[in-house]
Amino acid sequence: MSRPSLSGPFIAPMQFEDAQAAYQQVLAIYDANIAHLRAAMKRFVAGEEVGEHVRACYPFVRVHTDTVARADSTLAFGFVAGPGTYETTLTRPDLFARYYQQQFKLLLKNHGKHRLKLEVGTSSQPIPIHFSFAEHEHLEGSLTAERRLLMRDVFDLPDLAAMDDGIANGTHEPRAGEALPLSLFTAPRVDYSLQRLRHYTGTSCEHFQKFVLFTNYQFYIDEFVKLGHALMASPASDGDEYIAFVEPGNLVTRRVGQAVQASDALGAAPPRLPQMPGYHLIRADGTGISMVNIGVGPANAKTITDHIAVLRPHAWLMLGHCAGLRTTQELGDYVLAHGYVREDHVLDEDLPLWVPIPPLAEVQVAIEAAVAEVTQLTGHDLKRVMRTGTVASTDNRNWELLPQRTPERRFSQSRAIALDMESATIAANGFRFRVPYGTLLCVSDKPMHGEIKLPGMANQFYRDRVDQHLRIGMRALDLLRALGEDKLHSRKLRSFTEVAFQ
Repeated sequence: MSRPSLSGPFIAPMQFEDAQAAYQQVLAIYDANIAHLRAAMKRFVAGEEVGEHVRACYPFVRVHTDTVARADSTLAFGFVAGPGTYETTLTRPDLFARYYQQQFKLLLKNHGKHRLKLEVGTSSQPIPIHFSFAEHEHLEGSLTAERRLLMRDVFDLPDLAAMDDGIANGTHEPRAGEALPLSLFTAPRVDYSLQRLRHYTGTSCEHFQKFVLFTNYQFYIDEFVKLGHALMASPASDGDEYIAFVEPGNLVTRRVGQAVQASDALGAAPPRLPQMPGYHLIRADGTGISMVNIGVGPANAKTITDHIAVLRPHAWLMLGHCAGLRTTQELGDYVLAHGYVREDHVLDEDLPLWVPIPPLAEVQVAIEAAVAEVTQLTGHDLKRVMRTGTVASTDNRNWELLPQRTPERRFSQSRAIALDMESATIAANGFRFRVPYGTLLCVSDKPMHGEIKLPGMANQFYRDRVDQHLRIGMRALDLLRALGEDKLHSRKLRSFTEVAFQ
């Protein structure tokens, strides 16, 4: 006699004209299905029979419209492209509460006069068992090898076919009768990235903020940690709304005057740093600053931005060191990228090389203003220490050793003024995932002109520049935050038939 299947609670689709009510339904469906999976998994770990197959599914939200008409909006998102049915699966409504409610409100606002309603129900997309575990839950670790093998038959595992980036890449072709996409990422794709973020950065996805700094040197992280602890030790002042600082291992330092939370006790410094450690200056509304040391190379740059993109940040910036390519540059000069030569190769299949990666005016202006403010330089003096131009990114760390000086010729033909290994990747993935991006680098050597980093010179350079460079990046994000997301998420990053969700 075969064991019966054990399916999670199915909640039939319901229509809503209120964003909060629709969100609450998403939350109820998700919580019920996650509870079903967790209960079954606990019984499975205990050695009990749980059925031939255990399944629970994500909630979905769907909208339908028969008209191209919609309300006039200054935003570049919040509306569907035209007549049709649009749908997406949703996950972690606790984490994305503010985001989901905003997207729902905008859809109703922009299409409400045309009888658009939000339809919420249980989808047919299974929740992989790995994505159902709570933050500090590691039930599978106590299973025998035989029991772990059986788990693959009893529970749904991640299906890579359900989490590709075809929507973001513009290559997704809905099957006949299939709804059009409502968001860039399906629920399994989001869950996959949330798991990866925890692995790579050593911090929970709950701590990530809407503004992100990337760097390729630990020196910047050291300064960020120093600044974070200094802020937490001082009372908050006007315009300074940071309430906590989080380090790898979910080690939380609360600001003076902020109440310690029970979850803080679960954090602990890890025995070793993760591959790309993350640090977070927290604001109550989530618009603080996260900083990640991505290390060296475009592979890391692509990996981390692939995953942070699902959190729908408002902007990310690259702060790092570069090789200066012009004789007029000095060590310590800044480079504000306005174009990129992409020789990183990690995004060639997702974003063809013929796609330009344009500078974003709002980000460029904010970075330049931040440089002027922090350095206290203007006019010619400012231009003397900061040059705007093309940055070349390569995946060959030893490009200087290639024969016949071919890299030098390409860099000259492209008018490049600086070279690194990560900036083009971060900018290109920002373009691909509709996340505003920018790059401010600091010249640390000039290998084409015989100026290479020597230990003593490098140490002095780091002392002189890293703190200032970091403060410039943080100030630029302050200026972008003040702009507001309606100006940040512009139409420059949106395609012809764009998804409705930001």
